[in-house]
Amino acid sequence: MGQDLDKERFTEAEYAAFGERIREQLGVLRELLATPGFGQGPATIGAELELFLIDERGRPLPRNSQVLEALGDPRVVLELGRYNLEVNLTPTPLAGRPFERLSGEVQETIVKVDGAVEGGGALPIGILPTLDAEDFTVGAMSDQNRYRAMSRGIRRLRLEPFLVKIDDLELSVEDVILESANTSWQVHIRTPPERFARLFNAAQLAIGPVLAACGNSPFFLGRRLWEETRIALMEEAADDRDVQRRERRDGRVTFGSDWVREGAYELFERYVRDYDPVLPDLRDDAEPYEVPELRLHQGTIWQWNRPVYDPADGGHLRIEMRALPAGPSCADMAANTAFLLGLTLSQAERDLTGFRFGEAYQNFYRAAMHGLDAKLSWPGSDVEFEAADLVLRLLPEAREGLLGAGVTPSDADRALDVIAQRTRLRRTGAVWQREALERFEGDRERLVQRYRELSLSGLPVHLWPSGP
Repeated sequence: MGQDLDKERFTEAEYAAFGERIREQLGVLRELLATPGFGQGPATIGAELELFLIDERGRPLPRNSQVLEALGDPRVVLELGRYNLEVNLTPTPLAGRPFERLSGEVQETIVKVDGAVEGGGALPIGILPTLDAEDFTVGAMSDQNRYRAMSRGIRRLRLEPFLVKIDDLELSVEDVILESANTSWQVHIRTPPERFARLFNAAQLAIGPVLAACGNSPFFLGRRLWEETRIALMEEAADDRDVQRRERRDGRVTFGSDWVREGAYELFERYVRDYDPVLPDLRDDAEPYEVPELRLHQGTIWQWNRPVYDPADGGHLRIEMRALPAGPSCADMAANTAFLLGLTLSQAERDLTGFRFGEAYQNFYRAAMHGLDAKLSWPGSDVEFEAADLVLRLLPEAREGLLGAGVTPSDADRALDVIAQRTRLRRTGAVWQREALERFEGDRERLVQRYRELSLSGLPVHLWPSGP
């Protein structure tokens, strides 16, 4: 989804040809993944940070094209909403001091983007509290063919309006523009094919307690909703299942419905089998190993953890972990990454397929709803834990996972200590936002202005004061 398309409208013949091509490319991918030595190499990590642009009052600022031009930074690209940008961080080896490097680059890029916004700034936050219904018109979409084509492609499948129901909020919209309300911190880890199933399943298990400690999206349209409201909003705002597709278990944004038994191929196969194309852009100038149509199709299914095939430098596999919110600060995002990767690596050493998938599924949504107060289950125990207690119990396992991958102990400890302190103090970004809004007597603009000041400081959120 990083490159624009040549056009925004496609014929039914192009949809049909695209469907045939992705089925053919599944066979190519299967052969690639089975090739001896494919995807071998040192473990690396990467990340993508989505940002909001705001004006001086703290309201969304729809000027991403102008900011992108002023920046001239190839790491920065447009996102769906005119008030969104995405920063692609530099991939780095997992061994050594990855979280120190990641934190430094995040801080540098946020400050750089913030400085390029005339009359405003940039904000890493899950959902901008000052968003209102009028911010989701068709005109709010970035001026790129790929976004207009994606919207048309999903509306081709779903004739009904998109209906969003979250607690007491009910909203009907005609377009996918609501997706622009959500900004994420997406983490990638490279994995050899033979390790994919174990790592992917471990990520599915790990994300529950990790997300409980990372909530940063408590508000939408002036309502207090989930600790991580992005999860519900993203799933409903791009659900292509209308009356003709009710039988499909998973939407286009989904946690999934079972463990992976064999490897990455079974997920790609499921995406081709179960999901209709929405961006049937055909490429005739690519090499067979690039499978561009298959990769484009996979990029329109937003599973919270999903496989990525990258053809660069001989090709490799990655797991993309998409559930973490943007923000609150560079220190928080580095810490969230360390906890998620460390816990994933440690849990990959056990066979999880004997643990009921439904419990991992339930953990994820409970964590999104209730944060550190959620009740979570865990393999090896017949009792449920309060999420805060479980997080503290799991931090040593996450540390062992990181050290086993070659992370320097001081780098792992610095990052994981942020999670420990945040959890002990019960001071997530969501908690800070709720307390700050109360002190500001419901003034969402003052909340956003103060959040920006503190986020730019680089301090982790558990050290932020709630008031002015």
